[in-house]
Amino acid sequence: MRLFLYRRCGYHIGTQAYIAEGLTIAEKLEDRGNVIIGNRAAIGPNVILLSSSDPNNSWIYPYVNVQRGKVTIGDDAWIGAGAIIMPDVYVGAGAVVGAGSVVTKDVAAYTIVAGVPARKIGDVNMNENIA
Repeated sequence: MRLFLYRRCGYHIGTQAYIAEGLTIAEKLEDRGNVIIGNRAAIGPNVILLSSSDPNNSWIYPYVNVQRGKVTIGDDAWIGAGAIIMPDVYVGAGAVVGAGSVVTKDVAAYTIVAGVPARKIGDVNMNENIA
């Protein structure tokens, strides 16, 4: 039901994607369509995807950097619980974002990142035989 509702809101969500409870998508209405979630991607609980980050009507608006941009989660990527993905970030296919991480830069395919800010801590090894 969650996927159906997100799709009805205009978000592109691939087939067999999983979205846990508490996903927050922060965007400006004029930026609708800037969040893309790939096929079989897994989004953990309480994840935040930001396609827009600014102080809105605050008087400081002219004096700070406003961030806007597409957020793309690639096919088969896994976003851990409570992670925050900032605007204009691409998370590559098969990448893993650790729980509680803040992703400020693109994540290469099949890379594991974690921390605040998120940094590479390993690779997804597709050649390992898992029993």
